[in-house]
Amino acid sequence: MWSPTGERPLAENSIISVAVHDLKKDADKFDIALGKSNLKVTEPVQRLVDVLDKLYGRRTSKSHGKFSDDEDNYPTQRHLREYVEAEEKDFATLTESLMKTLAVNAQTKAAATGGHVFFAHFTRDERHYLMVAIVTDTLSAALTQQNDVHDVAHLDIEGFRFAGRINITGWANKEDRYIGFLKGKGNVAEYFQAFLGCIDSVQEKADTKNLVEALMSFADDKSLKPEAKTAFLTKAKEICDRAAFKREELSFDALTNELLPEDPGSLRDYLANPDLKLNDWFIPNRAVLNTLVRFKGRTDHWSLEFDRKAIQEGEVTYDPEKQTLTLRNLPAELKDRLSGEFEDA
Repeated sequence: MWSPTGERPLAENSIISVAVHDLKKDADKFDIALGKSNLKVTEPVQRLVDVLDKLYGRRTSKSHGKFSDDEDNYPTQRHLREYVEAEEKDFATLTESLMKTLAVNAQTKAAATGGHVFFAHFTRDERHYLMVAIVTDTLSAALTQQNDVHDVAHLDIEGFRFAGRINITGWANKEDRYIGFLKGKGNVAEYFQAFLGCIDSVQEKADTKNLVEALMSFADDKSLKPEAKTAFLTKAKEICDRAAFKREELSFDALTNELLPEDPGSLRDYLANPDLKLNDWFIPNRAVLNTLVRFKGRTDHWSLEFDRKAIQEGEVTYDPEKQTLTLRNLPAELKDRLSGEFEDA
């Protein structure tokens, strides 16, 4: 038996259950066609789950949140609880219940489309996940042995628009954010968010703080020299400040393209990592953005604030062993006051 709290060591992307059903749109009505609820984990199935999870992880325009307490209108949490708490894990019952919920919510959006709905319960890094993705078919051409060309339908894996992932372990441990989903542009994805029963927890200060920490970590991982790191973080602040001043939502695609035009993909993939739980499309908080380029601290007896250039130009140095800070190039007025004070002492 597995534990949703992640107490059992598990291999990366270890699949527990996979199901695939169909959501069909006929005129203005959605119907469900139940398929296989316990697919055998073959190499193609393993590869499909791995690819879907990888592609989901690389997508920007994600939002994160938690379950709504209103389980009557948003029953996904109830279905998941029944699945987790049952002695015999019934993935068929779980996915069939979720399909009914999905069809009801798809009915509310005229732009909603059908497709193959993949469900996968898997583990990675000792955490359990439930991933849901709607994938459609696409046509391509193939040659027969006689060199005739004919149409072949296959899954459009990279073109999926609707996907979400529930961190079952995070939910069981009552973390603040354990659901992620592709937000996209416009409000088409709202029905998928409602299907997941997710309350979108966009908080400007918290989201800006998480972004700032991610940008700093990225700069450290790239081992940028002090000058390059200062330039990178200063430019990031300028871009985010512009969005904050205009009260416009920040897009990670736009941010990465402008901030790192020579290699936007590396930064985009870094920010898209679901484990960072970064919300895309939020209005940055200008006060929090200052921490990209400024340091400040205070005690009951003093306060201090300086920017990164002061470190870069040697005006501020820190000795981690002695835990002391040295300030140079003090203003004349401050030097005069301090000289008088310490001479008197």
